[in-house]
Amino acid sequence: MKPALCDLLGIEFPVIMAPMFLVSSVDMIAAAGNSGIAGCIPALNFRTIEELDKGLKEIRSKTKGPMGVNIIVNKSNVLAKKHLHTCLDNGVDFFITSLGSPEEVIKESKKQGVKVFCDVIEKEYAKKVEGLGADAVIAVNSGAGGHLGNIPATILIPLLKETCKIPVISAGGVGTGAGILSMLALGADGLSIGSPFIATKESHVSEDYKKACIQYGAQDIVVTTKLSGSRCTVINSPYVRKIGVEQNAVEKFLNNNRQMKKYAKMLTYYKGMKLLEKAAFSANYKSVWCAGSSIEFTKEIDSVSDIVTRLKSEYQEAITKLAKITG
Repeated sequence: MKPALCDLLGIEFPVIMAPMFLVSSVDMIAAAGNSGIAGCIPALNFRTIEELDKGLKEIRSKTKGPMGVNIIVNKSNVLAKKHLHTCLDNGVDFFITSLGSPEEVIKESKKQGVKVFCDVIEKEYAKKVEGLGADAVIAVNSGAGGHLGNIPATILIPLLKETCKIPVISAGGVGTGAGILSMLALGADGLSIGSPFIATKESHVSEDYKKACIQYGAQDIVVTTKLSGSRCTVINSPYVRKIGVEQNAVEKFLNNNRQMKKYAKMLTYYKGMKLLEKAAFSANYKSVWCAGSSIEFTKEIDSVSDIVTRLKSEYQEAITKLAKITG
């Protein structure tokens, strides 16, 4: 039996290349589609609506595989409606929604038969988006790269499977085929995998960023609140060690002040994203690289197809080993 994600998106292998802010590129999404998995790109990786429209058309010209877009659906994304309709006009196959209510995205997508998967970190929100008509939930666990959840996959996946009737897609902490099998064994209907694809030939980030994913490992991933005001994982580079991972006293005061916290969080987010952008695309000493613990399995700069081939091979090996153990 194929995992539900394969049927939902018409893919060979139950993996979505996770949408990664600044990292995901047109070439990466096309390569994912041509490798038997699905690719998803953040709408915010395109600076303008015109660039988004052009990028989606380019992806479609390069692959027949499913094309997904991640939309930030909270009030801070003033372009959310334009992102939604530009994507629908370009025939995207699925959306992943984050950080807000997906109600409008679900409503508009259903008109065109487009699937909507929603990021969740706990069961209450999972039930809410299921009630709104989501096609699946993305279970963002405590091993995820970037913005992460609080609950380990071993608890979160069974919890959501017990809570929801729609498919549950695991997100976080997996970089091997054996890891994929373990998540499926827990009950996941597919996986969203991001960090192992940062150091790929198709990625447009700097060579320093890619080399960092090779040189550092799981023990070098730390959680910071300095980038967006929310918990986010980064590589513990010399610059991160210098500035620390906790907000200073002034930042904490502003973020907890009733009148100021909205504006303080917006400023923190803006400064943090600019810092990530500079580090992602240029060589400078202020290196803040977003990544998850699964960079542990990044040994060299490979193509997307090479990584997918490795994951498939390791997955089959893990099944064979398991069959021997269980007789």
